[in-house]
Amino acid sequence: MSLSPRRLALTLAAPALAVVVAFVITSLVLLAVGDPVGQVWSTLLKEPRPRTTVNIINSATTYYIAAVAVAIGFKMNLFNIGVDGQYRIASFAAAIFAGYGWLPSWLNIVVAMLVAMVTGGIWAGIAGWLKVTRGVSEVISTIMLNTISAGLVGWGLRSWGQRAEGSNARSTTPIPESNQLDGFALVPGAANKVYTLVALAVLVGLLYWFVINKTRFGFDLRATGQSESAAVASGVKVKRMVLVSIVLSGAVAGLVGMPAFFGADHAYGSSFQDGVGFVGIGVALLGRNHPVGIAFAALLWSWLEKASDGLQLEAQVSPALVYIIQGSILLAVVIAYEVVHRVERRMEQRQVARDLDASSVPEGAAA
Repeated sequence: MSLSPRRLALTLAAPALAVVVAFVITSLVLLAVGDPVGQVWSTLLKEPRPRTTVNIINSATTYYIAAVAVAIGFKMNLFNIGVDGQYRIASFAAAIFAGYGWLPSWLNIVVAMLVAMVTGGIWAGIAGWLKVTRGVSEVISTIMLNTISAGLVGWGLRSWGQRAEGSNARSTTPIPESNQLDGFALVPGAANKVYTLVALAVLVGLLYWFVINKTRFGFDLRATGQSESAAVASGVKVKRMVLVSIVLSGAVAGLVGMPAFFGADHAYGSSFQDGVGFVGIGVALLGRNHPVGIAFAALLWSWLEKASDGLQLEAQVSPALVYIIQGSILLAVVIAYEVVHRVERRMEQRQVARDLDASSVPEGAAA
């Protein structure tokens, strides 16, 4: 289906409107507390240093995979709020397996990622099973499973983890050097490197687009998400689709920690990055569940986080200001998309009415 100029303009209008609204809200907050508006925006909008650029890409890689996991649920009209717990327990399982180094080099990496996907899928499947068999909301069950996964991982670290000398922090056995991915030197002048598994994020995005848009399963998933009754009438087994969709979402969530694990951390410990699953919800909403839109949203979110580091030094403003910007963008984009959707729907209705009037036969005309 071709994209008309009008549809393209409406598609771009929503995120543009959201950014403008967030800019205005943040500026008003700065004025209200007496902070320098111009200095803040000049600090945030200046070109990042090479090292910061690499950090932005690396964080965006993680956020992208998390957002795709959330988007799979959104397409099915499911709110998988448990991505954070799913990737946490999946990363721990993969770290335990990879740390033993049973398999050589890349084979160990690939199998460890499969372990992560299976673990994440099974953990998410608990919520799916509760929903289809007991009618338990996936929002409630996945929130509870987040807490349970944190407790299980903490217990696992105490049971199988090791403690560095002079430290109370525990971690799994570090993976062999042959499994440690050096990364890509994509940014000139940067001492650090882009995660090697940025390629994994690209692959996840391509597979997500293909499955959702080019397969029968993707069609059934979207149809069920838009109208469950219509899907049932067309022969779709809704309960099975719910279970498979949430398991697939959990399997993708299991990959969230893999770029940082193999590219930087090399072990799972108490300091392993958390909260990524909740960021994925915001990024998926901002990107409208589209693989390209999610990519831009992940970069924007990551850029705001990394750009906040200079606020306190250069503008004497708390870095927490970025949370206001992110929240404003997220709130504004939800409202903007709804406004644009209603405008588009009214324009389509008027166009249909005009087409019907133009094609109708005048009263009294010869048959």
